[in-house]
Amino acid sequence: MTGWLKLKLIVLVNIMTDKSLIEWLLDADVSIQYQVYRDLLKADRPDLKERISKEGWGARFLSLQDSNGHWGSGFYLPKWISTHYTLLDLKNLAISNQQKDIRLILNQILHDYKSPDGGISLVRSLSKSDVCVNGMFLNYASYFGANENELKSVVDCLLSSQMHDGGFNCQSDRKGAIHSSLHSTLSVIEGISEYAKNGYTYRLKELIKAEEESREFILEHKLYQSHRTGKTIDNKMLILSYPSRWRYDILRALDYFQSTMIGLDNRMNDAFDVLISKRRSDMTWPLQAKHNGQIHFDMEQPGKASRWNTLRALRVLKHFGLIDRMK
Repeated sequence: MTGWLKLKLIVLVNIMTDKSLIEWLLDADVSIQYQVYRDLLKADRPDLKERISKEGWGARFLSLQDSNGHWGSGFYLPKWISTHYTLLDLKNLAISNQQKDIRLILNQILHDYKSPDGGISLVRSLSKSDVCVNGMFLNYASYFGANENELKSVVDCLLSSQMHDGGFNCQSDRKGAIHSSLHSTLSVIEGISEYAKNGYTYRLKELIKAEEESREFILEHKLYQSHRTGKTIDNKMLILSYPSRWRYDILRALDYFQSTMIGLDNRMNDAFDVLISKRRSDMTWPLQAKHNGQIHFDMEQPGKASRWNTLRALRVLKHFGLIDRMK
């Protein structure tokens, strides 16, 4: 570990000994409670997981499902309240993956929204699918147990979309992009990771290779920097938002790395520096912004302490050995 990181973490090491912070995190929606126990306290609480669909945010999302199985006006409209983003929200809550209604709507999407290229189309009239959407779809579809045979064409489409630099870019088949995008790449490898975790096997070795190459693409950019100039690619990548939607940011990227049990890499150091600098005096991390658009409801308010971001920051730091004890 570099010297700058050791100095900055003198205080951070004591965060996890602060019972009031843990109590604050646990005084939250049941989905937060479950993930605090799972990721920070290393305690299995299946009782909490089962409650996510019955109370709080999880129950609210489920209550907004229309009689046709969709949310919003269909698969992708309006964006943040569409079926697509609602299913991603539910997956990220860690709701039980044994949801019959969700499997039914997944089967319908796979039947009705397949484009000629084998991916999932934003709307039925489009002939080409979107790489980011395919990655996100693979993420929650794998989590909720979609039929593997129906996912094969999505896998084929994703693998055919990988670019020469190892990553992915949803603009490659629209505007002729020749360099991968951090946004698209992260969405795809989150999907591949979830696919592998849930026991799918179709073209798995090829997917794992693509994931490894995509991780290297992200690390070569030190998570947010131009590989040519070293400058920040987009300042929005340093802003802590939640839900992330399709947008890339450093906390989402680091959370992906910890979820796949990747070890500490020195090319992450600059991103850790930014993340640690955003810690507030009360030891929490804020919700710095939310992405504009219609939403079902607010889980948190921008500008205030965020349990989502605090939880994610702490589990990232804990995984990488940057918090070495906890009481």
